[in-house]
Amino acid sequence: MDNMKILSIGEVLWDMLPSGRKVGGAPANFAFHCVQLGADVRLLSRVGNDDLGRELIEFYRSLGLSTEFFKTDSTAPTGTVGVELSADGQPKYTIHENVAWDKIEATETAIRFAQSADAVCFGSLAARTETTLRTIQTLVSQTPPSALRVLDLNLRDPFVDRKVIESMLGLANVLKLNDEELTRIAAMFGIPGNIEKLHADWFINRYGLKMLILTCGSDGSRIFHGGQEYFRESRKIEVVDTVGAGDAFTAVVVVGMLSGWSMETILERANDIAAFVCTQNGATPKHLR
Repeated sequence: MDNMKILSIGEVLWDMLPSGRKVGGAPANFAFHCVQLGADVRLLSRVGNDDLGRELIEFYRSLGLSTEFFKTDSTAPTGTVGVELSADGQPKYTIHENVAWDKIEATETAIRFAQSADAVCFGSLAARTETTLRTIQTLVSQTPPSALRVLDLNLRDPFVDRKVIESMLGLANVLKLNDEELTRIAAMFGIPGNIEKLHADWFINRYGLKMLILTCGSDGSRIFHGGQEYFRESRKIEVVDTVGAGDAFTAVVVVGMLSGWSMETILERANDIAAFVCTQNGATPKHLR
């Protein structure tokens, strides 16, 4: 599909890694990788009137990602997240509150873009405030019936609320999450057993999803689609950190779906790019060509 239009809604922030600060935030990471894959992307977010906010805007502009839907907040700072890495590269986050992306608002231009979008991606973390949750609900409801409506589940304590998750599942037709998150929400919703396929099928049937995307780290990845389960083993790599790998994976799946790739091709390419991200510092390394 030429000129595919993708809207991403949610947080832009700085990940404060042990190696230094890196641009982060799942919706922003997703948008970054979609741009590199050739999509026409808009990212709706909010930054503070501060040096960190101005640097974020310049960073995305330098990548060719439109900042048309960025707003500057005069009362709240740009978002930051403390990131500590375990011995195997797994991140632990401290997500600061009362920041600019907690107050994302829908604009007329964003609504018009949503009305012709081929896909919209939104995460559960940004919905921690009523203001941003309403914005997500407004914009997702404006997308065409044919659009992919991708909920990227990010369970980050203490910002986990079943009512919010239920609300967002009701908006989505694609759910992306990792194996730990699937186990957690299966328990939250009272689904018995520990079989991933049964849990995936429950959410697909309960919420009428077109697809469920499941990443399992070194144990590979799965896509549940059209009554079928597709699996791909993970590549053997030397992990630097895993920050942003799932966002890159989601970007490839969305672009692949819009481009008409086979499920096998989608999984292969998504695994390759996610593995590359894991070999780099931070969430937004430029893809190898």
